[in-house]
Amino acid sequence: MITGSEMAVVDANAAALGVPRKQLMESSGNAIARTARQLAEAGDSVTIVAGRGNNGGDALVAARFLDEFDPRIRLLGRAETITTEIARENWDALQRCAYDTTEVRDSTAVDVGDPDLVVDAMLGTGISGSLREPAATAARAINDSDAVVLSVDVPSGLDAETGDLADNAVDPDHVVTFHDTKPGLGDLDAPVTIADIGIPDAAQSFVERGDLLRLSRDPQSHKGDHGEVLVVGGGPYAGAPALTAQAALRAGADLVRVACPTAVADEVQGYSENLIVRPFEGRHFEPEHVDALAALASDHDALVVGPGLGDDEASLDAASALLERVDGTVVVDADALQVAPDVQTDAELICTPHQGELVKMGGGTADDWRERRGLVESFAAEIGHTLLVKGAADVISDGETTRVSRTGNPGMTVGGTGDVLAGVTGAFAATQRPIHAAAMAAFVNGRAGDIVYEKYDYGLVATDLVDAIPAAKQPDE
Repeated sequence: MITGSEMAVVDANAAALGVPRKQLMESSGNAIARTARQLAEAGDSVTIVAGRGNNGGDALVAARFLDEFDPRIRLLGRAETITTEIARENWDALQRCAYDTTEVRDSTAVDVGDPDLVVDAMLGTGISGSLREPAATAARAINDSDAVVLSVDVPSGLDAETGDLADNAVDPDHVVTFHDTKPGLGDLDAPVTIADIGIPDAAQSFVERGDLLRLSRDPQSHKGDHGEVLVVGGGPYAGAPALTAQAALRAGADLVRVACPTAVADEVQGYSENLIVRPFEGRHFEPEHVDALAALASDHDALVVGPGLGDDEASLDAASALLERVDGTVVVDADALQVAPDVQTDAELICTPHQGELVKMGGGTADDWRERRGLVESFAAEIGHTLLVKGAADVISDGETTRVSRTGNPGMTVGGTGDVLAGVTGAFAATQRPIHAAAMAAFVNGRAGDIVYEKYDYGLVATDLVDAIPAAKQPDE
């Protein structure tokens, strides 16, 4: 099963991999037409009620494959307001081919006629709540007709995120959905056909630009809605936690605080006036600091532990104790990784090892990402946390879902790029599920590296990546 928003991610990933939406729409239209032929008999009449989005566009394609039924197409709204170029192209094709097409500009103009089959393609997977006009009147007319009703992807009025069905939704006799079933379809009193429209498995296994659609923001957002991140690190090193914090800000976190020893606090603050530093006494992170930092972490949406922390035994004991005390989502990086496999915690951990660190944690690795994928998945299932294993191809798994990100270049072997990745992961983890946060972070971090490689070649440094993060987050090139 796949939600409507996840289906949008997969569609966009397929396009990024070279299978354009126009091709998928053509396949979807063929699938609708095949199902329609199974439901209609020779000589039957067919009316297509189409919306102005890609759901309607799929049905406009289907019309061209239903000539034997002399289809009538009713578009809800004005043609000039069709929302996508590919749907508009298919409407224009029907016009040029002299199909029976009508624009339904308001509810008073709704007339589905008396067909034998109605194709409901008014609203697709991105709609929630009760139907508004003219779709509400059209749905009522469809439900009141004696026609067999075929809904496209989901019945108009079904929320493909929650499975909730609006009171005034279309009541279908059959549904043809694409790629996978959607929430709520199993609860309908109607058979569902799942059509393969040619989306490759790679659109879900590889992380691609479509994944970044998850980062879209509500225009009415307020300060703090997009996450507050706490970075715990520093002592032996000051640059690492500063890089992590700056990367988290560039990745979209609203507020980032750095908890670090007083010995390096001024140095960390000096990297940027955007950082909020919360120093604790001493030169290292030690067990006596855990209570205060656990309380501070509870006020944040995500915690990053490890950058610049060092491998002092007391610091590792403190890191382990902190992980045991917190809940929520925690990104574990650098030296703190070695305590993660054995820690008992209510938190969801995202561990970000390179392959050498993974082996020290107890996991297995391989040069080929195809073989490594299975090893990472098994180890993630064993320790019960999400892994983001860095390499020429990054492998991300929570033990159930496994993704591969192929962005990045050999210039990123320079020190500090892992600290940047930890910050990006922390920012995304503040608002996203761990598997999604880790997958997008791997993709964005590597893509930022590819952007700066164009300018600096193998002379790129980690601070270059920080400035490239906003561009790397954009879903479209």
